[in-house]
Amino acid sequence: MQADTSTPAPAPSSGGLTLAHSSDLHIGGRSRPGEELASLRAVLEAAAEARAQALILAGDVFDSHRAPAPVVAAAASMLAEAAIDVVILPGNHDPAIPDAVYRRDGMATVPNVHILGVTAGDTVRLPHLDLEVSGAPHTAYADMTPLLTGRVRTLRWHVVVAHGHWVTGPHDAHRGWLIHDDDLDAAGADYIALGHWDVPQPAGRPGARAYYSGSPEVARTVNVVRFSADGVDVRRHPLRLG
Repeated sequence: MQADTSTPAPAPSSGGLTLAHSSDLHIGGRSRPGEELASLRAVLEAAAEARAQALILAGDVFDSHRAPAPVVAAAASMLAEAAIDVVILPGNHDPAIPDAVYRRDGMATVPNVHILGVTAGDTVRLPHLDLEVSGAPHTAYADMTPLLTGRVRTLRWHVVVAHGHWVTGPHDAHRGWLIHDDDLDAAGADYIALGHWDVPQPAGRPGARAYYSGSPEVARTVNVVRFSADGVDVRRHPLRLG
C-alpha cells in the first residue's frame, strides 16, 4: 500500500473499486451561517472528481442532533443527488439515539444513503460493487468499543469503519472510544476508515491499512482508496473549499 500523498488517485480500471473517505464534517456546528453545507458539498465534488463509486463518512457528519431542520433537509437532498452510494457511521457527536438527526428531515429515506445503526445494522452490503462496509455505530454518548473485529467476509472487498481514538501510548489511557493496534490487526479488512481526528494520517502498525481522513476544514482533502488486483492504493484528493 502506498503512503498518503496530496495527488489525486488514478481512475479505476475494470474490475477495481474506488472509494472516497471523509469524516468529522460537523454540519451545523463549525461553519458560519449560510455555509453549513460547504464541507459536504466539497467532499461530494471531490468524490465525483476521483470517480469514486462509494463514499464513506466515518462519524460526526453532524455536530449535534440540534442541527436546524432546513440544514438537515438540504444535506439529505444533496446526498440524494450524488450518483454514488454513501455509507454513514454515527459518531460520538451524532450517535444513533432514538431522536437522532438521522431519523428526521428526510435523512433516513435517501435511497443511496446507508446509515449504520439507523437504516442498516452493523454491515452494509453493496453487491453491485462487490463491497461490504462494517462498523460499530455510536448508539449513545457513553464510551464504547468503536472497532468491529472478526467479521466474516461475504463479498470481495471489505471495509471497516470506526470513529474513535487510536492508542499510541500510555498517555492515551484516559481517553474514550479507544482503538488499539491489536484491534486494527484483527479487523480483517482491506481498508479501515477512521474518524474522530481532524488531522489525516495512517494508524496502527505497518500493514494495518487504517487511515484517518481528517476533517475537511483541517485536512482540506479526502482520502481516495483504490482497490484492484494489485492491492490497495490510498491517496489524498484536494478539496475546493473557500
